[in-house]
Amino acid sequence: MPPILDHKHHDRPSVFNPANLLRDARRQRAIPSGDVPEICVLDPDGDLARHLKRSGARRNPYWACYHTELYDLVLDEITVGVLGCAVGAPFAVLVAEELFASGCRFLISVTSAGQIVPAGKPPYFVLIDRALRDEGASHHYLPPAPYSRIRAPTLAIAECTLTGSAPVVRGGAWTTDAPFRETEEAIAFARSENLLAVEMEAAALYALAEAKGYPIVCFAHVTNQMGLIENDFEKGEADGNKAFVALIVQVAQAWRARP
Repeated sequence: MPPILDHKHHDRPSVFNPANLLRDARRQRAIPSGDVPEICVLDPDGDLARHLKRSGARRNPYWACYHTELYDLVLDEITVGVLGCAVGAPFAVLVAEELFASGCRFLISVTSAGQIVPAGKPPYFVLIDRALRDEGASHHYLPPAPYSRIRAPTLAIAECTLTGSAPVVRGGAWTTDAPFRETEEAIAFARSENLLAVEMEAAALYALAEAKGYPIVCFAHVTNQMGLIENDFEKGEADGNKAFVALIVQVAQAWRARP
């Protein structure tokens, strides 16, 4: 049994928890007590976070993470926290745990992804309903299984995007820790599983959601064919931020309108 699957005791609490870490980060850095926005967004590519920083958006004063900054995106009737550049399953789960310990109640992740089974011409979004667990972090939250899945109540909220203005399809994704080990054989297996995209965070975030009952939804922004064509990795207008924000608005409104 490899160590990543052995001695996990998934039903037992962790001795080290995010609330204690954040408590001392606030003390050391003189960060005032307060909650981050109830809706937060992970932006692994960082395009939206960089745009907010350049445009003078407020850096959230209550976010005490040692590694990242949280910027407030002010929409019509709600403020959303945007956290950039948390790339990969371990980093995404680390900051997600800290966000929920800081007052977040609903988390949206939108990450660039490579196309596996075509569902259109990139760029478009995939509402990820299942994620192949080809990474490490999810195995610390859930017992071994091929997939982690979006929780049903969260899926019911996120399905509003399937009829929105942004091009969104629903399907599965392959989550990997090693993007430069996407071999022909691994891609062929992902295609045989009818997975639409390959990305680096969803399996772990959905495992966290299942283990702790958190509402987390993951979207893959399919922007590339893994560099196999010229002029790849194009996200669309304004580095894809226009479509990104429209997606956030739609999901945030559905979250707030839930029963």
